[in-house]
Amino acid sequence: MHRRRAPRSVCRTLGTSSKTPRLTMSDPIAALRELLSESRVLEQADDLEHYGRDWTRQFPPAPRAVVLPETVEEVQALVRWACAHSIALVPSGGRTGLSGGAVAMHGEVVLCMERMHRILDFDPVDRVLHVEAGVVTEALQQAAREHGLYYPVDFGSRGSSQIGGNIATNAGGIKVLRYGMTRDWVASLKVVTGNGDLLELNRDLVKNATGYDLRHLMIGSEGTLGVVVEAGIRLTEPPPELRVMLLAVPDMDALMRVFGVLRARLALTAFEFFTEQAMGHVLAQGGQRPFEGEAPFYVLAEFEAPDERAQEAALAAFETAADEAWVVDGVISQSQAQARQLWHLREGITESIAPHTPYKNDISVRVSRVAPFMADMQSLFDREYPDFEVVWFGHIGDGNLHIGVLRPEDMAMDSFTEACGRVTGLLCDVLEKHGGSISAEHGVGLLKKPYLDRVRSPHEIALMRQVKAVFDPHGILNPGKVFD
Repeated sequence: MHRRRAPRSVCRTLGTSSKTPRLTMSDPIAALRELLSESRVLEQADDLEHYGRDWTRQFPPAPRAVVLPETVEEVQALVRWACAHSIALVPSGGRTGLSGGAVAMHGEVVLCMERMHRILDFDPVDRVLHVEAGVVTEALQQAAREHGLYYPVDFGSRGSSQIGGNIATNAGGIKVLRYGMTRDWVASLKVVTGNGDLLELNRDLVKNATGYDLRHLMIGSEGTLGVVVEAGIRLTEPPPELRVMLLAVPDMDALMRVFGVLRARLALTAFEFFTEQAMGHVLAQGGQRPFEGEAPFYVLAEFEAPDERAQEAALAAFETAADEAWVVDGVISQSQAQARQLWHLREGITESIAPHTPYKNDISVRVSRVAPFMADMQSLFDREYPDFEVVWFGHIGDGNLHIGVLRPEDMAMDSFTEACGRVTGLLCDVLEKHGGSISAEHGVGLLKKPYLDRVRSPHEIALMRQVKAVFDPHGILNPGKVFD
């Protein structure tokens, strides 16, 4: 981290709270305890291990301490404390990211938002729910249901991911095809900058043509420009009854042909795919195979089914695909319980392969380029990963693919990461050819940082650095993430 003493006007005090002490430059952690109390400054080894990492396992956590603020004012005070002592902060939510964006490995202080988990208020006219950054995604979805409405951004980590982290990475998930990304549902933000200033962005307005929309600059910035402390989240009407169709697909070329047939005839809310290897890992942890035989690929399609005609359309679409030999078997859910069982085959993949400490690529291309990109990618992996098991799955309906390379038990982590990094560099060549991105929905963090210049021009990166310097002039917010 670039270390630089902040101006006297910024660093004289820790904040405006009645608990604010004068800074003691010789003992910064003592100042933290005075600010937050002993119980909210964690220094035990198991706490540092737990809070210092996300779902990646390539980077050993080594934070200096973990702090647990409970108010916006405390977050501001903590940022000013960090400025005064030139100590980096790593904002932390549910830590479900897969790019190392929430890893603290160089003596940073983890700024954990889990105690800022209040649902603040709801405006029934604007249909906006105001929440603190530590609200868990599933709790936000439940709050929407209690108001007869729907929050559609959804993913397998809904029970542990937090809305602040979702915003920081512009999380997508399984319903992007129908509802878009997190960005599309953020009506307003409160953000603490690297100076400790509080920005109130957009104030829930639908139309606001008054210059740059800094709200959207913060979304996806991975905690490098500011700390999201509160958000106004738009809600929408609940969908009609949803059905899930699981199809066995004989080859890669048929995947997008099936997508074309279903998209033309059904109101799709999700279109996912995974391989037989992926299903095998999920079933190894329990569950029943939905088909008698095996297929190399599977498609999971969720669609709105408000009446009999929708179900008839789904069956007709299946028959068309079967006649063309694009599918070899299929099932359609007839209850919510059956739909959950089918979804588990897709959503259980990440957890099922976690014991193998996978190296994960989260990539995207335009939907029109998915088929040729996958063919090129398969050739690359067959050539470069002959001894590794590669598990494919993802949100293929919006062009997002997840690739999990599983570490052999007898291979050291350093050697494994080096081998995977070399192939990821080659994967960037394929992405450049097809105009894709090295990160679709998990950010850049530490894992994808070496490849940023493969998908962003030098001029773009230079502008990003200038933006970073404006919002975080002391370089204390998640330094080393996205770029050095």
